[in-house]
Amino acid sequence: MAARTRYLLPQVRRDLARKMVFIAGPRQVGKTTLARSLERGSGGYLNWDVPADRERILRGELPSGRLWVFDEIHKYRRWRNYLKGLYDGRPRGQRILVSGSARLDLYRFGGDSLQGRYHLLRLHPFSVAEIGIRNTRDWMQLLTLGGFPEPFLSGSESEARRWSREYRNRLVREDIVSLERIQDLGQLELLMLHLPERVGSPLSINALREDLRVSHKSVANWLAALERLYAIFRLSPFGAARIRAVKKEQKHYHLDWSLVPNEASRFENLVACHLLKWVHFEQDSSGRELDLRYFRDVDRREVDFVITERGRPIMLVECKYSDTDIDGGLRYLRARFPQAQAWQISATGSKDYRTPDGIRVAPAPELLAELI
Repeated sequence: MAARTRYLLPQVRRDLARKMVFIAGPRQVGKTTLARSLERGSGGYLNWDVPADRERILRGELPSGRLWVFDEIHKYRRWRNYLKGLYDGRPRGQRILVSGSARLDLYRFGGDSLQGRYHLLRLHPFSVAEIGIRNTRDWMQLLTLGGFPEPFLSGSESEARRWSREYRNRLVREDIVSLERIQDLGQLELLMLHLPERVGSPLSINALREDLRVSHKSVANWLAALERLYAIFRLSPFGAARIRAVKKEQKHYHLDWSLVPNEASRFENLVACHLLKWVHFEQDSSGRELDLRYFRDVDRREVDFVITERGRPIMLVECKYSDTDIDGGLRYLRARFPQAQAWQISATGSKDYRTPDGIRVAPAPELLAELI
């Protein structure tokens, strides 16, 4: 099953009429395919990783078409100044699209700011809503294989495992080498092997430091680098004084949830990715002040995910692998924020009902199909 048109395409077209567009996201998530669907073979596509294209960029020998597409140009140290000059001196009607496998809003090396000259859009893996999942088989395939196009469309667990291993190697040996000042790549790769087992639990840098026998600073820097390259993302706790919430412990998740060995944790990771995809889309396309967090208080009550708008909860989501009673943490937080939607969703359960206090219990696709 494949999505014929990626969900960002209409927004990219609208934004290109006004400014440059940056499409960011993890490698192999479909950025190049999306960009080339706009370029349509006109010769406007240039990839910094291709030597011949890199020479054309440096010589200023740009395509004659109305759309210039620059892929991975953030690996050029002076990329910001280069794009600023192109944008400010572009011919009337010239459109510029930039794509990259890193957080383009963070990779800003020197020179004048590009602020006001571009819109940033973040592309995520496939989701329930985007590919229109309608049956249990396809749902379990998404949960098992992950949402990246190549492994998902392969339909094969063994191919998905091979893809994930090769993906990790390329991320470490190519992207991190070209973008980050990290030399101990072996220990970094070992960290990446440790992380999937810790999904859903508080992420302790000290525990990782002890396991890897490296400094706290090294682990912190490596985690930050993995975030900048869209390998992982971290959630901070939702805190309010009246609910005695913890304030510092973070949780982490992988954009490739197929890496997570425990089934319940993998399901939680999938839901985290779906919610983040919706949050990023609303932020990027509508400017909404949304944030994705989780809840834990000093009495160890928890809710897996809390979406806030301007700091106020608008959605509470608790994940259970199968049918079970309503979680006490979800009831507690719902009582304190009754205006927020409250969901308890399951990976394999079949119960679908609403409680008198407004909590919706349902199979996960019921909620996820409402997102993006």
